[in-house]
Amino acid sequence: VQLQASGGGLVQAGGSLRLSCVESGRTFSRYSMGWFRQAPGKEREFVAAISWKGGETVYADSVKGRFTISRDNARNTVYLQMDMLEPEDTAVYYCAATTNPWRLRLIATYGYWGQGTQVTVSS
Repeated sequence: VQLQASGGGLVQAGGSLRLSCVESGRTFSRYSMGWFRQAPGKEREFVAAISWKGGETVYADSVKGRFTISRDNARNTVYLQMDMLEPEDTAVYYCAATTNPWRLRLIATYGYWGQGTQVTVSS
């Protein structure tokens, strides 16, 4: 499984970005997908996830109502639409994959990680 994240960039506070993560295999529909982020000097933290089983979504409280995770199984792609961005959202964003349909907030649940894409929000 190879994951390729893209879509990061520099945006002003209040703006929007959409991140994409493409999975290279043939069984994307059987993977739950997550987004995590890591700011300088901080630990990697959960952002959002979408289960392969029923498409259930979960969000960190800090992004709930601003970010939306979705998936397109035909394109082997998971998206993270980020609206109303804040300077505190500045981080490297990573996508991750797991065959597990639960415990999606936990880093240890995921066995596959993408390379990360930088998101910078200016004030």
